[in-house]
Amino acid sequence: AIPGGRSWGRPRALAVGRVQVPPARESEYLAAAERLAAALRVRGQHFWVFRHPNQPGAFLEFRESASDVAHSAVAPTDAEERLIRALRALGTYAPGADDLWLEVSLTEGRTFVDGSE
Repeated sequence: AIPGGRSWGRPRALAVGRVQVPPARESEYLAAAERLAAALRVRGQHFWVFRHPNQPGAFLEFRESASDVAHSAVAPTDAEERLIRALRALGTYAPGADDLWLEVSLTEGRTFVDGSE
């Protein structure tokens, strides 16, 4: 374990989605995003939304979990699945929104269970 309680047993997992939301649906999109964030927090996962400063309606979504096996892109609960579908109905997503990215250790001597570093 490292300071802060982080265990290096498995790499963290991240899904990144780029979405374009019509201006008229932006407040509805942000409210749906907050509902998904609240649902994911219950399982110790994180959901962040970033807005592009010069492109109206352009957002990046980040969904993070402690490992790939529990990530909402791989194993969503029924409630998470409904919330994700509702969110997806409010905008146009670029391909790869559910691609899972795995953390890479940048510190020597920290090895994940699967043998990667």
